[in-house]
Amino acid sequence: MSKMLIKRMTDISLSCQLHSELSRISGCCLYRKFVSSALHQTWCGTMYSVCTRVSHRHCTVCLVSAPTLRLITAPTLRLITARPALHYSTQVKHTNVSEMKFDLNNCQKDRLLAETNSVVEPNLQQSLYTRIVESFPEGIQLAFAYGSGAIQQKNSLDVSKNMLDFIFVVDKPRRWHRLNLEKHPHHYSFLKHFGPDTITRIQDRYGAGVYFNTLVPMEGRLIKYGVISTARLITDLLDWESLYISGRLHKPVSLIVIPTNEDLLTAMKMNLRSAVHAALLLLPDLFTEEQFYTKIASLSYAGDIRMGIAEDRNKVANIVRPNMQLFARMYAPLLLEEEHVTWWQSEGQLEQALTYHSRHHHLKCLPGQVLYGLLLQKYQIGVFPDLEEIIKRHAYDSECAKYVANSINDIVKRSSLSQSLKGILTAGLTKSLRYSLNKVVKKIRSR
Repeated sequence: MSKMLIKRMTDISLSCQLHSELSRISGCCLYRKFVSSALHQTWCGTMYSVCTRVSHRHCTVCLVSAPTLRLITAPTLRLITARPALHYSTQVKHTNVSEMKFDLNNCQKDRLLAETNSVVEPNLQQSLYTRIVESFPEGIQLAFAYGSGAIQQKNSLDVSKNMLDFIFVVDKPRRWHRLNLEKHPHHYSFLKHFGPDTITRIQDRYGAGVYFNTLVPMEGRLIKYGVISTARLITDLLDWESLYISGRLHKPVSLIVIPTNEDLLTAMKMNLRSAVHAALLLLPDLFTEEQFYTKIASLSYAGDIRMGIAEDRNKVANIVRPNMQLFARMYAPLLLEEEHVTWWQSEGQLEQALTYHSRHHHLKCLPGQVLYGLLLQKYQIGVFPDLEEIIKRHAYDSECAKYVANSINDIVKRSSLSQSLKGILTAGLTKSLRYSLNKVVKKIRSR
């Protein structure tokens, strides 16, 4: 065995030991959460078996091992460097847990929240949303309503007649499901008979990490709600692991429970930044403000298997056109910061220079899973280039947009298929058929 391989294996072993100790002390290690699992797999390859003592998604080798430091994505680096510096003592076991936390003052939190989402002020349905959320067990760190029941869409004039869609983000999904089973057992399918352990296992291991209960009557309305862990959501926001919940947060939502977790707030903002960079790579040199928002809104629908079967073909346009002001509220600050775009706000026109430098800038800011897809399209299996080489090769390619679109489509296609199959289990066959039929009927009526 070569000296270099022995050194790398030693690095991995030490890194895993450090990760294990930090995780034991802090319970929620920053490094554990924000490493790109896809790019870690790219580098480790045949050495994967050495890392089995730690969950692959949470392995810190890419952050601690010097040779792989190049594989950290730009969003990950920005999240780490945006916070006050951490000073770990040599003896990790003496580290004070309170010293490992990052604090944002209230002003910073308000600014992050304002830049992250669009609808936070009370509206006509806010009291209804609050009553619904309060009927569930405590422990919800973030709750928001989305879809045609919460946000005005062009083909749906009366939102009060539509089903309400919610996402609940919880720190401890097993405990939350146990309490919810005691309080609302009728919300669950036959899986309730297997207990909270099985439900949590299905939530985490399959699909996009979300467990949905659908067609639930509450407060005189039908609702659907999905439950996801905080750690899994942060991973999706940063890496676009599935683009399932992170994609929903690209569009206006109605916040009900506002998060106080600084890691989550920062990841939500970076999710929007990633969407800006991806959209600009996919757009021509001259485009309108509406085209920009439409491209962002379409990211999580491109490749979705449901779009050709049960969704309105004009769904994206129906979301964007009635909500231009909300999209502007979310993305205008980010556009104004972008040096490679000129925005004539009075005319609603934008222009960008499609050069190597602009493509390189946007590519290096893409989430890890998108970059991993770019690697697979350009390199043979078994070839593990560093991140800079991947970015440069695509930045020089005039068809860069096609490769980025393919990478995003693959992410959405994979997660939408697995989550749809998982929905048959979580909702039950009867509810699944009823829900799908309602979607198809809605599609036919919109023609």
